[in-house]
Amino acid sequence: MLILSDIVFTDAATLLAGFDLELVAVPQGASIPGSYWGEPEAGIIGHRVYVRPDTPVHSMLHEACHLIVLPPERRVQVHTDATDSIAEEDAACCLQILLADRIPGVGSERLMRDMDAWGYTFRLGSTRAWFEQDAQDAFDWLKVRLPGCVVA
Repeated sequence: MLILSDIVFTDAATLLAGFDLELVAVPQGASIPGSYWGEPEAGIIGHRVYVRPDTPVHSMLHEACHLIVLPPERRVQVHTDATDSIAEEDAACCLQILLADRIPGVGSERLMRDMDAWGYTFRLGSTRAWFEQDAQDAFDWLKVRLPGCVVA
């Protein structure tokens, strides 16, 4: 599983800054604020994504994508749990795969393997199968909510 210490932190921070998000480094062993799943998973509070060196890259991207797909007025209210919407969850999964290609050393292929290894579940059996064959609703949702962002 690819973790934050395997990549250049500033590459991830720069990507998130493009979406008005701040990537906040938490020292190894410290509690991660706003972590829904608990350490070492990423946490979110408002426009900040909290990570440690042992946080999986897929977790950082997934939680960031939850914030990205939210309207600004909802984003500021987020603490730990971003959504109860299946459409937003699917959009976050789709977007994290797309954004993985923008971080050197990550890429969508690696991210999808890590998502499967972590335990993401999709009705077609794998992240790749879902993304390639069953994610049209998520793509459509992203096109409406984030026109011109990353989805052609």
